[in-house]
Amino acid sequence: MTRVASLYLPQLPIERLRQAERLSRPPEPGAFSIARHLPAPVDDNPGACSVPRGGGWRPGARWARDGALGSWPSQSEIDALPAHQRPTMRELGRRSEHAEHPFRALGSDDGGDAGATPPSLSWADLWGRPTIIIARTGQRDIVTAACPVALDLGLRPGMAAAHARALVTDLDVHDAQPDADRAWLDRLALHAVAHWTPTASVSGKDGLWLDLTGTTHLFGGEERFCRRLLRFLQRLGMTASICVAGTPGAAHALARYGGETISLLPTGAETQAIASLPLAALRLDPQALVSAARFGIERIADLYPMPRGPLARRLGLAAVERLDQARGARPEPIIAVVPFTAPRAARGLLEPIGTAEAINQVISDLVDDIAAQLLARGAGLRTGILACGIVDGSEQRVAIGTARATRDARHLKRMFAMRVERIDPGLGIEAMSLVAPRIEDLRAEAINASFAIDDRPADLAPVIDQLVGRIEPDTPFRLSSRESDVPERAVGRIGALEAPIGWPRWQRPVRMLGRPELLSNVVALLPDHPPRRFTWRRTDYRVVAGDGPERIHGEWWRSAREMWAIRDYFRVEAQGGARFWLFRRGDGFDEQTGNLSWFMHGIFG
Repeated sequence: MTRVASLYLPQLPIERLRQAERLSRPPEPGAFSIARHLPAPVDDNPGACSVPRGGGWRPGARWARDGALGSWPSQSEIDALPAHQRPTMRELGRRSEHAEHPFRALGSDDGGDAGATPPSLSWADLWGRPTIIIARTGQRDIVTAACPVALDLGLRPGMAAAHARALVTDLDVHDAQPDADRAWLDRLALHAVAHWTPTASVSGKDGLWLDLTGTTHLFGGEERFCRRLLRFLQRLGMTASICVAGTPGAAHALARYGGETISLLPTGAETQAIASLPLAALRLDPQALVSAARFGIERIADLYPMPRGPLARRLGLAAVERLDQARGARPEPIIAVVPFTAPRAARGLLEPIGTAEAINQVISDLVDDIAAQLLARGAGLRTGILACGIVDGSEQRVAIGTARATRDARHLKRMFAMRVERIDPGLGIEAMSLVAPRIEDLRAEAINASFAIDDRPADLAPVIDQLVGRIEPDTPFRLSSRESDVPERAVGRIGALEAPIGWPRWQRPVRMLGRPELLSNVVALLPDHPPRRFTWRRTDYRVVAGDGPERIHGEWWRSAREMWAIRDYFRVEAQGGARFWLFRRGDGFDEQTGNLSWFMHGIFG
């Protein structure tokens, strides 16, 4: 079942202009009360961090997910609610506002009321002077967009610029920049492909197509996705409306002429839903709309009983096609935006090949072509996929990865040569292609220009790449510290060429168990003494020396179960010289901290 969303941005030019002015204009003194209402552009990633990175509430807040789409509640609205319905202090703390001046409550020099609240904001406070955008149409300048202040004063898009200047004297006029508006839509489409759906496209001059087939369940359903999308656009300073339907035509029409911010249309109900909409909702040419007005056709429903032949002669064949696309009788493909064009080289062979020498020769030609494309882009290959088309219609694929971006043809040929034995030519290979789906910038690097012996360390990337080719599926890696108090979370794997983060000076064992193992038959004196004896892996140990405890608290911000968790670590030495790192759960006083069980976590030396 196909589900397509149409996103409509009715005031994109004026909002883009206002956002650019807001970002470039320095803050004015005393603007603390206005700044809290100006949303800042933030990324749409509510699951990564609970700390707000822009204005307003964070995307994951409960009321932002399930509440209204309008602006956040003011303090007066919160005070008017019953006590049991007011938001908790934890939710109120998620608002990102400028802090009040610490000495504001002490009063001012002019004897003003120190406790007076700032007046409510209006569109004039936020926008200042009324602003319009004009474009040259024929011999006249036409208003294409107007800010909320200008709309309140009676100015409308489509009005002559001279008429607008006559109505409002203090008017801020800007020329239209369709290229900049198109750039904004392109950026939104690329963001949609990276975060929301793999298929997105620009729809005209004021909207986007989003193919949501099979993706909305990742966001909690269509309605929750639409709310999240509108909240994201609101933080960017843009107003929008969205419709999700079974056809792109119906979604486009309802998003612009439906009159609702969010419209969720079931599949199969497109004909009834768009029947009452004006004929312009079908995206017809202006000449077709003029002809329809001449014949008295105003609504889409007026086209349903008309025969196709007379309808095509009066309004054109495009009107019939648009009507069928909106009703689902004819498909309307969405040409998705492509964020990245991967370098690609291909060879068609005159005769099928099957020997390793012939395959390596074709691979050599393909690598040379890819290296030339990478050089032209100033990039290096990180992932390469070789596809071999067999005579029987099947395909063999071999992939390589590099530890560092490279376009060294000799190195890439050597890596593919190590994987030729994995190719089964079958009845013969008749076509081969090489694609680089992942590339990175590879620029020139400054080197030492002295005549002394070069003491730079050797490049280990080729060696690591060859090791990866020999020991797959295992790959070389490095260990690095992580910001965590819990020992098993404080170490992680990183790439073989990445620089590890500095290690803390804590005394930790060289060998750490993947998961702490429970000890049995433990004899210890509570609360601060190491064990005297214990059994681990069916072996009894008698402790002759011990040191500790080192207390580690649970990370309550990760999990509520670790709110009161405590571990007391001890370094002990058993008879025979074996040294262990073990811990006890709990502090020995409070039951909430742990059940006083003992675990083995590491071995020294």
